[in-house]
Order: sequence, then structure tokens, then C-alpha cells
Amino acid sequence: MRNPEFIYKIVSAQSLAAAQRSGTFTGMPIDEKDGYIHFSTAAQLPETLSLHFQGQGDLALLAVRSSDVGAMLRWEPSRGGQLFPHVYGAFPMSAVAWNAPIAVGTDGTCVLPEPVR
Repeated sequence: MRNPEFIYKIVSAQSLAAAQRSGTFTGMPIDEKDGYIHFSTAAQLPETLSLHFQGQGDLALLAVRSSDVGAMLRWEPSRGGQLFPHVYGAFPMSAVAWNAPIAVGTDGTCVLPEPVR
């Protein structure tokens, strides 16, 4: 499988602020529990947002260059057998090409930033 240019991570604004201060992203609580950092592709984002972040505001979307996480990136089956990007280990914030605030409606909808489309 050829890696896309970007993989996407949904984070709380608080986690983003901590990562920006330290210069390293170590994950959200679910990532720490599972032992890897969960990501989505652009095509997987709408369903991920609807299933796991419904009704939540104060979120940010990180666009991470897959080439910058290199060997830490693995594609593993998840929802319905789809392959999802998982990163095993913390990564430097320099791997983040951009971030944008997002909020997910109570109906699970979210307007994604222009670069994702």
C-alpha cells in the first residue's frame, strides 16, 4: 500500500496545546490505552468523527505527513476490516503540516477544513 501524503488525527484542543508546548505529540487517552496513536485517512474522517466525536466541540484536526512518521506508521484492520493508519510512538510536532479547529454536531456532521477535501 502506498502511503497518502497526509494522515489525520482528531485531538482535543487541550492535547494540542500540550503538544505544541512540548514539541511532541504522545497521543490522546484512547491512544495510550491501546498502545498506538489512532489516525484516519481523508476518506475515513467523516465516519470516524460521526462515530467517536458526535456532539463534541473544542477539537482540532492535525494533518500529519506520513513520510515524517516513517517506520512508526502501520496499516491495520479496524472498522469493517478497513485498513487504518496507526502510529506506534510519539512524533515531533514538526510532522504536523497544519492543524485546524473543528467541532462535530450532535448529528455527527462536521465541516472539514478545505485542505482535506
